[in-house]
Amino acid sequence: MGGLTGPGPAAPVLVVGAGPVGLVLACELLQRDVPVRVVDAGRGHSAHSRANVIWPRNLELLDRIGVTDDLLDTGHRLAGTAFYSRGRRLATAWMSRLRDSPYPFALTLSQNGTEDVLRRRLVALGGTLEEGVRLTALDNTPGGPLVKLEHEGGRIEELEPGWLVGADGAHSTVRKELGIAYDGPPVDVSFAITDARLTTTLSEDLSHYCYAPSGAMVLGPMGDGVHRIALNVPHDAYDEHHPPPREMFQQVVDDRAAGRSRVEELLWSGSFRVRVRLASSFRSGRCFLAGDAAHVISPAGGQGMNTGMQDAFNLAWKLSGVVRGEFGEAILDSYDTERRAVSHDVARSTEWLTKAGLVHTPAKVALRDAAFLAADRTGLFQRRLAPQLGQTAVSYGGDRHPRLPVRVSGDAFRRPGGADWPAIDRDRHTVLLWPGRRTPPPDWQRTRERIRRALPEGTPVLDLTRAVPPGLAAALGSGPVVAVARPDGHLLARLDPRRPQDITRLLSRAARLRSRP
Repeated sequence: MGGLTGPGPAAPVLVVGAGPVGLVLACELLQRDVPVRVVDAGRGHSAHSRANVIWPRNLELLDRIGVTDDLLDTGHRLAGTAFYSRGRRLATAWMSRLRDSPYPFALTLSQNGTEDVLRRRLVALGGTLEEGVRLTALDNTPGGPLVKLEHEGGRIEELEPGWLVGADGAHSTVRKELGIAYDGPPVDVSFAITDARLTTTLSEDLSHYCYAPSGAMVLGPMGDGVHRIALNVPHDAYDEHHPPPREMFQQVVDDRAAGRSRVEELLWSGSFRVRVRLASSFRSGRCFLAGDAAHVISPAGGQGMNTGMQDAFNLAWKLSGVVRGEFGEAILDSYDTERRAVSHDVARSTEWLTKAGLVHTPAKVALRDAAFLAADRTGLFQRRLAPQLGQTAVSYGGDRHPRLPVRVSGDAFRRPGGADWPAIDRDRHTVLLWPGRRTPPPDWQRTRERIRRALPEGTPVLDLTRAVPPGLAAALGSGPVVAVARPDGHLLARLDPRRPQDITRLLSRAARLRSRP
């Protein structure tokens, strides 16, 4: 592709791929008045859309672009996930008991439904989706990417965007053109999936992971009697010409599922072999990878789409700040390190969940069942697995930058679920004034005023003297502290309130260099 040149100025950001990840990224950028171009090769909506659950952390983040309420109006709420072995309930991970989220539930709806909401938001923000436009070549020069786009009808367009994001799926052309390796451990399992009308005695407000000596299966209610069913099958048992039939699903449901269920009708069915892949880098110059283009993980736990959306949120606030001249480019270095580490952790946990469901020797089954029962009875299952599934446990830099239980929409106050949830600024770092768990110290009022005077003009400040959502005290500690929250709701640093000069230095460095001290 040497010698390819662009025709001149273009939108600062080109997003390749218009699945949920690309749409979220585009909406975030447009919301900050960053021009963006979204192209998609034309896969369109698929009846075989696999992602069907949005976890609490993503409901929080989707509120940043104003779509959570629309999704809640469309989807079906789940209180948690129950695990069974040979029909006996072992443990339950309750989203409804997550006290540190304004959305203590999971939401199930088809990926098509999620995309419909995101597409409408894209248009409302002034964006346009160009379907039938395929990236065919990419030259990643030091000065920026040079690309060729092929339109329907054969017209070739040469373009020189300032930045490029490949959100074009597991077979990403962007990743291949960049020459980025894409490897992972073997996971020797294939799944058959369907959305089916089901008559069942199982609860409609839980998803159900059912283990049996013959294998594993998941029943996920989606509302109106429709359930997502996923179960392991022999390799190459089915293909696009011979999709899994209703009789097979009924037979496996009878064998593995708890309760009694009848598969009435398949709305669609398909099969796939599980792949686990992780790109060796999520960034190359001014080009980035996000979503399945960067990582593919086991479908166990429904983490894939959610992880990809969090890629988009992590990248968007940093990239928009750079484009607008508010941050130095070095802040983008943290996208690769933060999101690749999280993707690795999620891949490892979902691989473990997959393998846990496929043990079949009596000794291993007994060991797994005993471990699940013990973890549930001691509360460990709820403390560890529920936040992991709900993705509220995501942290960057080890435990240095945990997620804070604050709203990240930029709105003032709201009462989802009956609780007050103070909100941070969705575009800039916010200073949190925390007096401690007990009565504020006598000089707290003077300390707050001194800190406010020392901050750069316009710095967002959230005073937590009165409004404290559940879980925030545990995150900030028992004594008075000044904390700085990133725009994505993760803690940047805790600082001594007696040293306001440290706060101003940190804010300056966070903007100029990177999103961590």
